[in-house]
Amino acid sequence: MDVSYSCNEQQAPEIVFFDLETTVPKKGGERFWVLEFGAIVVTPHKLTEIESYTTLIRPKDLSVVSVKSSRSDGITRKAVENAPSFEDVADRIFSILNGRVWAGHNIQRFDCVRIKEAFDDINRPAPVPVGIIDSLGVLTEKFGRRAGNMKMATLASYFGLGQQKHRSLDDVRMNLEVLKHCATVLFLESSLPNMLHSKSHGSPSVMTRSRSNGKSPCKEETSRKSPPATLGYQRTVPYARGSLGKVTESVKGLLCKAQGQPPLQQLLKHSHSLLR
Repeated sequence: MDVSYSCNEQQAPEIVFFDLETTVPKKGGERFWVLEFGAIVVTPHKLTEIESYTTLIRPKDLSVVSVKSSRSDGITRKAVENAPSFEDVADRIFSILNGRVWAGHNIQRFDCVRIKEAFDDINRPAPVPVGIIDSLGVLTEKFGRRAGNMKMATLASYFGLGQQKHRSLDDVRMNLEVLKHCATVLFLESSLPNMLHSKSHGSPSVMTRSRSNGKSPCKEETSRKSPPATLGYQRTVPYARGSLGKVTESVKGLLCKAQGQPPLQQLLKHSHSLLR
């Protein structure tokens, strides 16, 4: 792909949106095994896609993979039986992730931990981000629960972006589109706050389907990427928060600069800075 860069593009770190599909533990104490990795690399100012990569991954023990998935596009044992092992694709995954800004939905709690585990399994150093943008935390704070809940599928449905496929490359592209739509709404509301902004946005009284019918959501939905009921959840993650906070501030400066920059930068800036 032939992509031209401005001076600012060359100076700023690239952003990689990534997502993992994993096994679902059947009981407590069992671990998650990575079954698929997908990522797109975008330029920080124009969000131009310059690289993409996806691969299925065969775990050491195929018995941990369901013979039949409960999802229509779900990954089955047959789908991964001839896939490369994580060790086979580790170099490529490392080169995609290392030294870039990592972005994704609920990645700080889930995907970052799984990446670290997978590299530990093969006794290799894990890739290190220069910053992390977790759209779950960003959108919860800035956009609120106006869509019903903070699941990617719910947010995509709210904006009419189609159904989430729960396949890594499709999901990261959907993640970026959701962020663009949310930024646009926030920009418009900030332009006419008295007319467009509703106090009901983000209200905890909004009922989701799982809360309103009294039934617990299925295990597959709650054990992976579903956000917890509150934001006080944060598990220990394999990358130090203090250093990432400082880097995120510098990334915010790179992404939200003065006027004359491309439209999305203005959207992010005028929506009170999604990365704040």
